[in-house]
Amino acid sequence: MILVQILKQEWPKHWPTFISDIVGASRTSESLCQNNMVILKLLSEEVFDFSSGQITQVKAKHLKDSMCNEFSQIFQLCQFVMENSQNAPLVQATLETLLRFLNWIPLGYIFETKLISTLIYKFLNVPMFRNVSLKCLTEIAGVSVSQYEEQFVTLFTLTMMQLKQMLPLNTNIRLAYANGKDDEQNFIQNLSLFLCTFLKEHGQLIEKRLNLRETLMEALHYMLLVSEVEETEIFKICLEYWNHLAAELYRESPFSTSASPLLSGNQHFDVPPRRQLYLPVLSKVRLLMVSRMAKPEEVLVVENDQGEVVREFMKDTDSINLYKNMRETLVYLTHLDYADTERIMTEKLHNQVNGSEWSWKNLNTLCWAIGSISGAMHEEDEKRFLVTVIKDLLGLCEQKRGKDNKAIIASNIMYIVGQYPRFLRAHWKFLKTVVNKLFEFMHETHDGVQDMACDTFIKIAQKCRRHFVQVQVGEVMPFIDEILNNINTIICDLQPQQVHTFYEAVGYMIGAQTDQTVQEHLIEKYMLLPNQVWDSIIQQATKNVDILKDPETVKQLGSILKTNVRACKAVGHPFVIQLGRIYLDMLNVYKCLSENISAAIQANGEMVTKQPLIRSMRTVKRETLKLISGWVSRSSDPQMVAENFVPPLLDAVLIDYQRNVPAAREPEVLSTMATIVNKLGGHITAEIPQIFDAVFECTLNMINKDFEEYPEHRTNFFLLLQAVNSHCFPAFLAIPPAQFKLVLDSIIWAFKHTMRNVADTGLQILYTLLQNVGQEEAAAQSFYQTYFCDILQHIFSVVTDTSHTAGLTMHASILAYMFNLVEEGKISTPLNPASPVSNQLFIQDYVANLLKAAFPHLQDAQVKLFVTGLFSLNQDIPAFKEHLRDFLVQIKEYAGEDTSDLFLEERETALRQAQEEKHKLQMSVPGILNPHEIPEEMCD
Repeated sequence: MILVQILKQEWPKHWPTFISDIVGASRTSESLCQNNMVILKLLSEEVFDFSSGQITQVKAKHLKDSMCNEFSQIFQLCQFVMENSQNAPLVQATLETLLRFLNWIPLGYIFETKLISTLIYKFLNVPMFRNVSLKCLTEIAGVSVSQYEEQFVTLFTLTMMQLKQMLPLNTNIRLAYANGKDDEQNFIQNLSLFLCTFLKEHGQLIEKRLNLRETLMEALHYMLLVSEVEETEIFKICLEYWNHLAAELYRESPFSTSASPLLSGNQHFDVPPRRQLYLPVLSKVRLLMVSRMAKPEEVLVVENDQGEVVREFMKDTDSINLYKNMRETLVYLTHLDYADTERIMTEKLHNQVNGSEWSWKNLNTLCWAIGSISGAMHEEDEKRFLVTVIKDLLGLCEQKRGKDNKAIIASNIMYIVGQYPRFLRAHWKFLKTVVNKLFEFMHETHDGVQDMACDTFIKIAQKCRRHFVQVQVGEVMPFIDEILNNINTIICDLQPQQVHTFYEAVGYMIGAQTDQTVQEHLIEKYMLLPNQVWDSIIQQATKNVDILKDPETVKQLGSILKTNVRACKAVGHPFVIQLGRIYLDMLNVYKCLSENISAAIQANGEMVTKQPLIRSMRTVKRETLKLISGWVSRSSDPQMVAENFVPPLLDAVLIDYQRNVPAAREPEVLSTMATIVNKLGGHITAEIPQIFDAVFECTLNMINKDFEEYPEHRTNFFLLLQAVNSHCFPAFLAIPPAQFKLVLDSIIWAFKHTMRNVADTGLQILYTLLQNVGQEEAAAQSFYQTYFCDILQHIFSVVTDTSHTAGLTMHASILAYMFNLVEEGKISTPLNPASPVSNQLFIQDYVANLLKAAFPHLQDAQVKLFVTGLFSLNQDIPAFKEHLRDFLVQIKEYAGEDTSDLFLEERETALRQAQEEKHKLQMSVPGILNPHEIPEEMCD
């Protein structure tokens, strides 16, 4: 490895004969040859697989070119070993090295030599070499070029011939895998990779040749057999191919069989020829998907390893991703032939009811599959199918005895109904039955059932909200009235956090009522229960304020406020009628509890904040702030909020925050102020100095000692700064200079942070601040004179700090903006009053000296080139950023550090863009997105 690192620096310039030296030496002894193969393999990996960001772009290209130009010598050596050597370890090492070369060598070496046939005839059927040979063939199969079609066909047919001898078509691969040794299991995994890669890249090439149809069907038969293996990693590989195939067949003609089978009478009319070819295979894949469907995120009731039915507490992200991919595949398969999907599911459900296939696992996978194809059927088919499914499941619920059985069946009913909001919206009777069934499950004390009932209820409430506030056919009143009349009975067995979820769900229904008078009446009725408890506590406190030191009372207050928070989240601005009712009492409770907390701390020290009672008191304060900021962010009348709600809030909260010991200050005070500034903008500018006086300096003193303490205060403090900077910038110009310097210091402190969210916010604030200052003629010049060089120095210190590479784009944007100001003469005041030179010359020298002092190993020419680039590229951010990055590579190369993290941001952006592209694609296929991921306006 050390030799390889040296080579990266020395070859080809200082050791031009390296390749011929190593090849020559290899021919002298087999052990030396084996060692050299490993060196060549490592060099290949370093140059072609891991080079980005470790060496400058120019250097990487140079190494790749040198490697390609001299490859013929290396290839001849590999060929010589493969044809002549009897030394097994050497052959193995050579094949491993070749495997690393295949993704970059000129294609002629692969397709215009005997390489493919040597691999297949000589090594594939030798147990010792079959795994590495199959990996090499897979790597070749992954090449997509059109000019070597015949060679690909040969590769496929020869490999299939060998395979049928090694692994006859009637082998039970699932069993063979279960009983196989490591080497055999690896072979089956490599086989899945080979078939998946080849068929994805070149399947259509094989399809077109009638004489190869049988071979293609045999390959698909292998894929089906391998797909049954009980090993998730192998199944994921197969799934990738089935997903690709189904999506491709669907996209070719999305609407060719989209008429409902009910209407057409004949389900296979007008089937496109490609689809016809795959029909029998796809039917088996459907059965496979239905029998193996992974668990969706919504299902909370699971069977553990001991066979007990329990509530799942840890989300299994692996299983969730598998479910998403299987769901997508089954949706495509359903579009291709939903009569077949329905037939498979109905048969399997029938076998659950008659007991012939009854088991928790079978029922689960079937119901998860049924829930996963929501939106993929025509509405009339969906209705017919679902009515059968729900009736059968409700019947099963009555028929089976035992709490565990009931819990499993209940979780499946809830999952399925939660997945079909379209059906529920169109069938009021079913919607009502389902919701009443959920209310029944809310009394079922089996682990996880109540949670799931509340989660499903809130989903249905969000998607069908309007239907609950209208009078439906055959009803005497809207269903919301029935819920509110019986709310006590419905929630009596729920835990507090489940009650909060229930209240949020009902809030969505009330939010859908458009008649203001009716809505106000509903809100009063809705909040009746919590308000009764609230009023009684307030009355007692009026007589004796010590009631607010009683643990049970304080706990109740916390729970009531949490209910209000969730209700407000769902109802939105109209919740003002409830907020107004409790607002002043709530702020008085806030003040009173603050005094209790301060007194306790004075008497017993800061450790007291860990005690249950004090923690409950702080919960009440936090929930108060959450309720206010939650409502403000949803409010629609900024002036009314600024005039009526803000003054009493500032009065209750600010002085209290300033007076408290740091440990007792609520970080929510800062986030609430940020919300108010973001929402009210100019309406609140006049209050900013008062807010700053109370919270700014005392918070800064909590967070400027290190990067770790008070993480929530940290995050919220900078969110508040960002809000003021964006919406009330004139307030910054109105505060005293000393305070403004503190603001700037805190921004610099932010972007030097190790917490990435804080560093990003800091850069964002600085960039906006610089742009805002640029708009203020009067203040700009003195700002530049005082702070410009300082800011420049601090930005360079983070640019060159390896722990901050994630911020490179923002660093580039800020620096480009600053250098552009200098270059275009926007800074008229001299940045260095002591020197007569122009600002541009001064800054050139300033930056050059800064860098030379920090990195004495850099040549003057390197620094000069870099500084020139900062001026000439400042109009083009991507080029400016590449310029910065190449400079960083030069610094790091000298220090011998790893440079791979310089591309972190690109990798993140590429991933994000891929996600967005995928999402767009998914939006275009009915049923691919979970019904709860679809925006509201597209639902009705």
